[in-house]
Formats: sequence, structure tokens, C-alpha cells
Amino acid sequence: MRVLTLSTLFPDASRPTFGIFVERQTLGLAAREGVELRVVSPRALPPAPLDGHPRYNARAELAEDEDWKGLRVYRPRFMHFPGPAVRYAPGFMVHRLRRYLLALREEFPFDIIDAEYFWPDGPAAAFLGQAWDVPVSIKARGSDIHLWGQRRYGRRHIVQAGEAADGMLAVSEALKRDMVALGLPEEKIRVHYTGVDLDRFVIADRAAAKAALRITGPLIVCVGYLIERKGQRLVIDAMTSLPDATLLLVGDGPARQALQVQIEQLGLSNRVRLLGPQPHEALPPLFAAADVSVLPSSSEGLANVWVESIACGTPVVIADVGGARELVDSPAAGRIVERTPEAIADAVRAIIDAPYGRERTRRSAERFTWERNSEALHAHLSALIERHQRGRDPAILAP
Repeated sequence: MRVLTLSTLFPDASRPTFGIFVERQTLGLAAREGVELRVVSPRALPPAPLDGHPRYNARAELAEDEDWKGLRVYRPRFMHFPGPAVRYAPGFMVHRLRRYLLALREEFPFDIIDAEYFWPDGPAAAFLGQAWDVPVSIKARGSDIHLWGQRRYGRRHIVQAGEAADGMLAVSEALKRDMVALGLPEEKIRVHYTGVDLDRFVIADRAAAKAALRITGPLIVCVGYLIERKGQRLVIDAMTSLPDATLLLVGDGPARQALQVQIEQLGLSNRVRLLGPQPHEALPPLFAAADVSVLPSSSEGLANVWVESIACGTPVVIADVGGARELVDSPAAGRIVERTPEAIADAVRAIIDAPYGRERTRRSAERFTWERNSEALHAHLSALIERHQRGRDPAILAP
């Protein structure tokens, strides 16, 4: 099975933790017997000299073809204009990839296109799959449906891509329902849960982990991209009702400066720290040190950091979005709350005052393994290839 994985969500030297869940899933699939795989991770960049802007220059300088942790990764650039022109992103991607992939097919005649995000990857994959008569799978992860799918032009492209695709994946049952509500055909959608490395994200000595961070008392961690949708502002407000606790915020993003101002205005600088982006290997000790992990997003599919926290025996406090109820299946796993500072503070305090035991918490994450994720993805893609090939077989099609 020769798989072309198409994903704008994929790490690179300038953003080593960006789309790391796609990287891990792809490594697992590539390691399976009988699988050959190449990754195409297109770079959305404006034309020169605009690509020299600090927002883009690091990505503009990336190599177009490289070995990334044993994966052959291609990073062709396609035209990108911020603002209203973003609606044309799938078309710009197709324009760039049509000739690029035609050349790639000479040396790597892929059997299927595995698109790992619905915007703009999904519509581009659907068009290219039809052009070359290869099956296409598109995976929905959350923001592609909840953000881009709510824009008229995005919804139209996404629904058309889903109708053309041979199969689709959703990271949770809840996201599958949202996809169907958007207009995507339910019979094509399969739930495909994320994985967690249960050998890396483990229960560790909490007191020692806190000591390494020079923290005493209750510790709360919040890991996520710093944007309004993730709800870090609400967590900071909740800290005014948790006077003995420390909050560590991990991540970067456009809301960082506003969050720093909020911290200072509330007089929380001695108890709330913005750690910035951290390598993935830094997360297990942070989760192991924390009493609670909080991420009250307004929309999610099923966040990897939720699963990673629970695997470390650290309960989560999250909003009732996406696959929250599919993961938080017992009080030991955490609390699902309203998106208010008061509800967040109450849930955090309840967990700290009456912990259930970390082994009980971890059990809720043990069904989310990368091996199970890889096995399900392999079965899904294999079935799509087989069905597509049977559909082209003249002996089967003949009356």
C-alpha cells in the first residue's frame, strides 16, 4: 500500500510541535508492514517579498524535500493571501500540487491520498483524487469543521469534498455528529480516535516533579495555542478564586500579549506564568507535576492534551465540547464544566480537595493507544483502496 499523506498540519524546523499528533499517527502508519508512505506538507506563503515578513520567513526558508524522523517529507509552497482571499486556498493548493504530484507519481505511484485536515487540504485532495482516479480519505479534527465549516465558502468546499471523498474520519463521535449536521454523508464517516504514548505519559512522583519546577502547593497546567477559543483568559480569571494555586500556561499564539496584560492587571504575576511553547517531551513532567489540567475550549474534536494529561494521572477540567464526554467517562478523569471562571474554579477546587487516585484517572486514557490508532487507519485506508480497485475492475463492472 503506497500512501500519500497530505497535511498542512505537520511539524517542521520552524514549528517543531505544530501538528505533532499528525506526525505521530503518520509514523505509526509508515512503520506497518507493507506500507510505503510519503508526506506532502504544503506551505501557505505570500509571494516575495512579502514572504520575508517575520510571520513567514522561517517557513519560507525551509527545504522543499527532506528526511523528517525517517519520513520523506515534501514541502512545496502555494500562494497565500491573508484576509478575504483565504477562501481561494484550496484552488491555490491544487494549482501548485497538480504538476508537483504528477512528477512525484513517476517515482511513487501512490494508491491513495490521505488528507489529514479538512481545510484547505480536503477540497484539494478530493479534486486531485478525481483527476488521477485514486481514492481519497479526509480526516476532520475539530477547528476545520467548527471554524472553516461555519463560513459559507468553507462549508460549500468542505461538503463538496466530503461528497467526493471515498471515506472520512472524525476524531470523536461528537465531531462525526457535527459533520453530519454540516451536510456531510454519515455513511462515509468513521470515528478514528487519537493515540497517546502510554510509555512516555506516565504517573510520576508529583512532589518530586513539583520540586523540579520550584513549586509548592496546588499546581494547574493549561496547554494549548494561545487564542480566545482555547479559553486561557477564563482560567486566569478563575485563579483569583484559587489563592493557594499556581498556574502554568504552555503555548504561544496571538493572545499572548493580552493574557500577559490580564495577569498583571489581576496581580497574579507571582502565581501565573506564561512558559511559551515547549517541546513535546517537556509535557509529561508538567502533567505529572500538576494536580489538575484545564483547557476550557469553546470547540474541539478530541484534544490530544486532554488524553496526555489523563494518562499521567492528572484529571482535566474542560468544557462540554467535542469528544469531552467520550474521554471523561468517570469523576476520576475530571470534570466537564460551563465556560465561566466560577465553574472552572469550583471544579479545580473539588478535584484538589478530594482526589480519586491517579491510577483510576489513568484508566480513562488506556484505550487511546497509537497502536490501535495505526491499526484502525491501516484498515480504513486498505478498505478504501480495495473498494476503489474493485469498482474499476471490468470483470466486476461487466453486465
